[in-house]
Amino acid sequence: MTDFLLLAFIFLVAGVASVPIASRLGLGSVLGYLIAGIAISPILALLNVDVVSIQHFAEFGVVMMLFLVGLELEPEKLWQMRGRLIGLGGGQVAATTLVVMAVAMVLGETWSISLAIGLVLALSSTAIVLQTLNERGILSSDGGQASFSVLLFQDIAVIPMLALMPLLAAPELLGAAAEIAPHGAEASHAAEAGHGPGLSLVDGLNSWQTALVTIAAIGIVVAGGSYLTRPIFRFIAMAQLRELFTATALMMVVGIALLMSLVGLSPALGTFLAGVVLANSEYRHELESDIDPFRGLLLGLFFMTVGAGINFTLLGETLWLTIALTLGLMLAKCLVLLALAYFFKLRGADKWLFTLGLAQAGEFGFVLLSFTVANSILPQAIADQLLLVIALSMLLTPLLFIFYDRIIVPRYTSDETREADEIEEPSQIIIAGAGRVGGIVNRMLKSAGYTPTIIDFNSSHLEALRTFGVKVYYGDATRPDLLAAAGIADAKLFVIAIDNKEQINELVRYATATYPNLHVIARARNRHHVYELWAAGCRDIIRETYDGSLRMGRSAFQALGASKKAAERMKDLFNDTDREAMIAVADAYDPDIPAHENEAYVARIREVLETRQTELMVKMGKIREEEDAKREPAS
Repeated sequence: MTDFLLLAFIFLVAGVASVPIASRLGLGSVLGYLIAGIAISPILALLNVDVVSIQHFAEFGVVMMLFLVGLELEPEKLWQMRGRLIGLGGGQVAATTLVVMAVAMVLGETWSISLAIGLVLALSSTAIVLQTLNERGILSSDGGQASFSVLLFQDIAVIPMLALMPLLAAPELLGAAAEIAPHGAEASHAAEAGHGPGLSLVDGLNSWQTALVTIAAIGIVVAGGSYLTRPIFRFIAMAQLRELFTATALMMVVGIALLMSLVGLSPALGTFLAGVVLANSEYRHELESDIDPFRGLLLGLFFMTVGAGINFTLLGETLWLTIALTLGLMLAKCLVLLALAYFFKLRGADKWLFTLGLAQAGEFGFVLLSFTVANSILPQAIADQLLLVIALSMLLTPLLFIFYDRIIVPRYTSDETREADEIEEPSQIIIAGAGRVGGIVNRMLKSAGYTPTIIDFNSSHLEALRTFGVKVYYGDATRPDLLAAAGIADAKLFVIAIDNKEQINELVRYATATYPNLHVIARARNRHHVYELWAAGCRDIIRETYDGSLRMGRSAFQALGASKKAAERMKDLFNDTDREAMIAVADAYDPDIPAHENEAYVARIREVLETRQTELMVKMGKIREEEDAKREPAS
């Protein structure tokens, strides 16, 4: 027990100390965990800790991550991805395998060993790439979705790889197989793939029987997710214990992973499939919130074991060779990915996100390497060298994402090659931004016979709008010359509906100062942003989610028994009180002082809450009393 607690304490201290520092420096959590693992590796060596065993346990974080990713993908969306899944994923695995195989043969290896090396190094790191894409909020981008398609195909491809590799066994290595037989954690992975010792439902079955059992297992996952989830969670809800929901969510993920392992499939693939099946379930968000903390902790532990598992003795002996092999591998994968990006029409920053993000080798490479050694496919010396290459490429990946963020993205966002459109028909109404806010305002105005001039800086969005006949001008609405061309000097109304908070503030300051007679309506992101715009001179400010929230509140009143008329009165009463309170507080707000440090602002807020909130509750109570009085005669 003491050994376990000491080991847990070491990993927790390393993660807690390093990740905040790495995040503060803009390095990301993944690199923080990797550095933490490197830092504690001498301590783990002194304690004779089996890092590989811990790493195999922590790989369950990848299983959980793919389950959560599946929850975000509805089956229809996954079907729409089939072209990229097969084309991008299959093309990447096949092309990378052939390129690496060719290089290995040039370096003197046999074709069988070269093919095995190519298969191992063709895979990328699902854990690092998906974690990083999620952290940066770019998984839904075109490049992020292309990367995900490749990663998903790779996870599926591990299964035929494990089936193919025994055919590559080298006769000269068979004699040493008994001495290098898998043991401990390595054996667990061999068993996980349906080989070697361990529980299995397909041992001793022929190929068609194995296929039937595998299909049946997949059917159980699909049917269980579709028909058993709801009654199980309803049963658990009877206990009204939060921890039982968490235990049930873990039970589902572990059970699915176990079933997939028993039939020789990838646990990550099985849980991903289950996630897709449950994507339309009303319990989706419950499952996400219960599983996510465990996924995060296990992935952090996995990244630390990668850093701690680097063989620094061997690395010191073969430093330049390892660096050359690692950089050569990443360059070869980049060239393959870049060609695929061009062929599948990935453009701009998305092309480079796809190329740089998948340039590393992956964690499943560790599994395949132990499997190849155990089955006399690769010599131990080559496997040890490849382990270093995989670990080092994973260690360099966060740096590639930093390069993407700081070098690639600014180039494509600030150095646009497209010139702003020439505005041919100036209008007395100008709308900056044609997204979900500006687009609706434009439709409302046009339906009343007005013709606004709309300016937006998102070229792909504009092209999509123009397909539907919407006339939008491309350009940066914060540029004074473009606004002048749009006719702002003679305009009556300027609607600012762009997303960027700072740009909204900048536009409000410019418009109110330069054109004092111009009516400016500005979109506010939140309550404090309202005060910033008020201080900048705008007096017609619309909080982007406020009206929708009022309508939801009105519906809540009706759901609780209020009549439609009473619910509308209560909504209007709250709205009027809130607007009066905001005006009363606005003058005390100072954009240069954090809200909680502004004593005058805090004092004004408290004063308003004590007076207006009390008055509001009294008035609301009267409306409810009137409603109750109306219902009494009926009862």
